[in-house]
Amino acid sequence: MSDLQRSFAKAKLAHLPLEPPLRANALVGDDQIEETDELQPLPESAQDEDSSSASSASSASSTGTIRPNSKHLLARPIGSGQGSNALAPLPWTDYFAREYYLEHAGPDETVIHHVYFTPPAPKKALFVLHHGAGSSGLSFALLALELRKLLPDIGILSVEARGHGETVVKTPDGEIKGGPHNLSLEILSTDLLNAIELVRAKLEWPQTPDIVLVGHSLGGPVVTDVALKSVLGKAVLGYAVFDVVEGSAMEALQKINMYLATRPKSFPSLASAIEWHTRSRTLRNSTSARVSVPSLLFRRSDTSASPQAEQPWLWRLSKKFLEAKGGKLLILAGTDRLDKELMIGQMQGKYQLQVFPDAGHFIQEDEPQKTAMVLADFYRRNDRSALVLPAKVGDLLKKKP
Repeated sequence: MSDLQRSFAKAKLAHLPLEPPLRANALVGDDQIEETDELQPLPESAQDEDSSSASSASSASSTGTIRPNSKHLLARPIGSGQGSNALAPLPWTDYFAREYYLEHAGPDETVIHHVYFTPPAPKKALFVLHHGAGSSGLSFALLALELRKLLPDIGILSVEARGHGETVVKTPDGEIKGGPHNLSLEILSTDLLNAIELVRAKLEWPQTPDIVLVGHSLGGPVVTDVALKSVLGKAVLGYAVFDVVEGSAMEALQKINMYLATRPKSFPSLASAIEWHTRSRTLRNSTSARVSVPSLLFRRSDTSASPQAEQPWLWRLSKKFLEAKGGKLLILAGTDRLDKELMIGQMQGKYQLQVFPDAGHFIQEDEPQKTAMVLADFYRRNDRSALVLPAKVGDLLKKKP
């Protein structure tokens, strides 16, 4: 380097700070994350560009997704933005029109069902959504938004199971029950039916509208059981199950403790909780994490300690799925757990199968747009109101001169 070059470099360096500034997206400790109410505009879809083809595990067995990826552990998901605003929680009001606390009193307990709701237009269908174990009704927030873009007149009812989100169970004395909760299939199915009926009564609908049942992970067996029992009769147009088949469902309640053990027991702020779920790749969509993660911190259920975790209430799921009346849709993140019964049923055209290999276990959160497109198409094919029946022969003969 010449003397002229050295003098020029010294002159430039003299104006620089003594220490280089941190990058805006540098990793910071949880105690350094600032809370703010000001939100930056969100991208249309904030999803991670590198999603491994995780197997179709249950909510509990999503530990395959939760397990930190050493390559991407310190990388922020695509679309997460910069600064603390990228970790700020998003309100549920951006995705649903209302929330209800609906009371159902029984002889031994009273359940206060918490639901998120967007009403349908008159004589239009209602999508009833049931989340998986350890999740909440807000896990469907982005899906609800995308679905309404494609089907503006349909309604959305996202139900929170007992011990999850803000749904609580009270004793006859009025005290709130702690965990573990009774999460048997019979109980969860009855809770879902009660929530639907409570909404119908609150809105004074003369009858239940056409319904599309949607269940993610452990919510899948619940909606399948409701469809199989035919309690709702012809109101059920069809049912969709997300990323759960019999093999993975049998392991769900036993493996939920693995997720709980992996997740820190507490977070210094909501922002740090959101960041952990995205960096650990539990959720691969940072926007969805900003909506759903805060509600996970209110989860009251100790599923791993529940005696129902050892009961075979998820047996014969594939058989039930194929036998229930109505259209059938199965969306998986991978086909590695597709059992023989489902393979044969799919080849016989008994149900629609869709695979999202780039999504993690939380399909509706990782790929809300794709999931909404598949659901919208599924609804259109099963929508009875769109059917135009041919005229009767007798009526045609009467019209002849």
